[in-house]
Amino acid sequence: MTAEGAILLGDCLERIAEATAALGPFDLVYVDPPFAAGGTRSARLSGGLRSQGTAAYEDHFGGIDGFLDMMSPRLEAMYESLSAPGSLWIHLDYRAVHDVKVLCDRLFGRVRFEGEIIWSPGNGGRRKHGPSVTHQTILVYSRSKDFHYVADDPSLREPYASTSQSMHFRLVDEAGRRFRERVVGGKTYRYYADQGRKLGSVWSDLPSMRANTPLREETTGYPTQKPLGLLDRIVRLATPLGGAVLDPMCGSGTTIAAALLAGRRAIGIDQSDVAVATARRRWEKTVQSAALAPENGGANRVSHASGLAPDAGEEDARSAGRTMDRSGRGT
Repeated sequence: MTAEGAILLGDCLERIAEATAALGPFDLVYVDPPFAAGGTRSARLSGGLRSQGTAAYEDHFGGIDGFLDMMSPRLEAMYESLSAPGSLWIHLDYRAVHDVKVLCDRLFGRVRFEGEIIWSPGNGGRRKHGPSVTHQTILVYSRSKDFHYVADDPSLREPYASTSQSMHFRLVDEAGRRFRERVVGGKTYRYYADQGRKLGSVWSDLPSMRANTPLREETTGYPTQKPLGLLDRIVRLATPLGGAVLDPMCGSGTTIAAALLAGRRAIGIDQSDVAVATARRRWEKTVQSAALAPENGGANRVSHASGLAPDAGEEDARSAGRTMDRSGRGT
């Protein structure tokens, strides 16, 4: 365990308290659990088809009730690990998101539901009967009314539509910047075209292909890996500089890489040896090189980090090949 964080091997239910004592309480807990989709997910560690690769985790729980039985105590542990301004971001899809929301409404209280992000990964099958499900959902819950949420970072804004820019931004200030003004309640508000607008709740600009093609350096071959830009955005929205981040089912370590690159501290936990080995290799590479800076405006801030080491006495997961039993997935 370093001052910047660690990657821990084990069930998050058994290790979150340890992580909280070492680095918490956490300003952000992001979790990308199994989707209860059934089957075994394999990693493409040395080329070839992922379906023929090393087993990374199991994604079957005997139905939705089994999945919720697994998630419930772990969500409680995540809740207890949060700081007062902290928030829990839960990444799911249509299979379990509604059921998990009911669990979280009971755990946090419905008043602490801050909203949801609709992420369009840019893939997914097209159904012949009924709507095609081509998005995933990230539920956001706050620990208290002091919820930390930053929306003014330049990387967390998006350009105005071209039609809006041509129709509305016709005024120019002394510096040559185009703007528009609106009067609301007797007060004048100025909006600059080059500043863009705050992000909405539908994110379609961060395709999953960024993290799942061998042509890109951030790709690890781990199943369900999320784009670094997606986690960079979440980290910057939900935490202050120097804040603490936890990913209790960290998979390939995307959350950890994004957090450290953005100047935060972070701990990742996973009970899959394949995941932990992948996350540790990735973090070592991130520390050694500035090449994996987030693409959506993120600055490279890894020079202060010494790396994420295994905890003392723990078997080096790099040499192991076990798959997790129930509750691993990861980013």
